[in-house]
Amino acid sequence: MAHALYITPMFTELYNTEILSLSATLKNEALENPQGTARKISNLCGSTVEIDVNVAGDVVSEAALRVQACALGQASAAILKSQIIGATLQDLIQARDELRAMLEAAGDPPRGLFSELKLLMGVAAYPARHASTLLAFEAAVEAVQMAYHKSPNA
Repeated sequence: MAHALYITPMFTELYNTEILSLSATLKNEALENPQGTARKISNLCGSTVEIDVNVAGDVVSEAALRVQACALGQASAAILKSQIIGATLQDLIQARDELRAMLEAAGDPPRGLFSELKLLMGVAAYPARHASTLLAFEAAVEAVQMAYHKSPNA
């Protein structure tokens, strides 16, 4: 019975309607000939995120995600997907670093394009969930870096 009391607050705090709604918006997609692709895996829980991107100039012009993660990882990926078109590498690095600081060091929530990540502030209290929540942004940064190297006009 004590175990059930521990789980209930976590589910109430973390897996709220907004988080679950966001996670339900994702569709697994792929780009045919992406300039950048990255795959990240959480060693702790086995969550995976794969992302394909194309860039035009210094901004993301296309993105496709394949996500196999808990609702928190899916919600983070959905926020990424909703704002990544038109984002620069610096925007993604800033969002990743601010998300990590919010989760691991009681930092302020991310600002700018990815400010909706504030919905995941409750994850900070659950270190076992940090890795899956960060995966999408870690993968996006890597994929965009790869795309910049391949793009003649980035």
